[in-house]
Amino acid sequence: MEPIKLWLQRNLKGDPVLWGIVILFSLISIAVVYSATGTLAYKKMGGNTEYFLIKHTGLILVGLVFMWGAHRIDYRYYSRLSLYALLISVPLLLFTFFFGGTTLNDASRWLTIPIINQTFQPSDLAKLALIAHLASMLSRRQQHVQDFKTTLLPVMLWVGLICGIIIMSNASTALLLFMTCLLLMFIGRVPLKQMAVMVAIGLVVGGVGLASGQRYKTVVSRISSFTDKSKPVPFQLEHSYIAIATGGVTGKGPGKSTERNILPHPYSDFIYAVIIEEYGMAGGAFVLFLYLAFLYRGLKTVMNSAGAFGGLLSAGLSFSLVLQAMVNMGVAVGLGPITGLPLPLLSMGGTSLIFTGISIGIILSVSRGEMEVRPMNDQPSDTPRIPKKAAYA
Repeated sequence: MEPIKLWLQRNLKGDPVLWGIVILFSLISIAVVYSATGTLAYKKMGGNTEYFLIKHTGLILVGLVFMWGAHRIDYRYYSRLSLYALLISVPLLLFTFFFGGTTLNDASRWLTIPIINQTFQPSDLAKLALIAHLASMLSRRQQHVQDFKTTLLPVMLWVGLICGIIIMSNASTALLLFMTCLLLMFIGRVPLKQMAVMVAIGLVVGGVGLASGQRYKTVVSRISSFTDKSKPVPFQLEHSYIAIATGGVTGKGPGKSTERNILPHPYSDFIYAVIIEEYGMAGGAFVLFLYLAFLYRGLKTVMNSAGAFGGLLSAGLSFSLVLQAMVNMGVAVGLGPITGLPLPLLSMGGTSLIFTGISIGIILSVSRGEMEVRPMNDQPSDTPRIPKKAAYA
């Protein structure tokens, strides 16, 4: 046991509790996705019920490898990389919207990567890049945070551009990203008056993007179905309710879900309903607890961070993941309109698992306290220089 302990201490840096939460999520995801895709695999893969299990497990392992790689890098290098990632994201988002070859529900969100034939959502890259760059901009402007031209204008341009493009094909992702940016601005001490201006501009840009995009009718229809109680419950929600109601307190047991054969996307959008059906309210509450624990550890990293950039970066990425999880679970139990957002860390996915892994790796990188004391050439000029310590490996 001692050699294993030493290996873990050398290779898995950062918050050990966060590592444990992510590994536990990964194990739960493998079990639940295997159950949710068993029938689908049997029908589409000629009886090979393990097809999606093997594929999903492989993608989780790849995501963990990216997470490990991201956590080994001094997080302040992401301040430099974020701008380049944003500059790449904009043409990728536009190209996907106009020429995206892979569509779902009349929305162009995916590009197919040649050779490996794996779909890729540029919005995943754009989310990560925008949060990192916003954290960088706010940390560098802490002495001028009340200046409209210096602080709010560049923030407004980047947030408006990225969210405005995303909302044309994915309204829920754009809205969650915009909310995350507002939370970052609040944590970054941006005055409420300027945030109100940001909200007003966001409503205008969002309205124009939504009206000119692909999802306007779908968004209106889903909001109308949620708010108008005289309308019948949508098919997805009806069977989500059935799954939750029949799950009871302790559930039917692993692999015994019946609604997985009826629910659209039981391995993604409505995987939380399958979890409750098989593991009961106890299992659903445990998953909720894990997300709250993840948020707590992410915010603890914020409080322990000695630098503004690290704190803002960790807060933004933590809020982004947990907010999406809360929205997904809220939809499954009828607390919000249908969004189509997957449950992060649990739903079956492709390259989204890689970007989730990178995001968590960056949070773990920030949690490595020794990195806060190593000066870098791009350290903000208005931040006091910190004595140099041992090199970061």
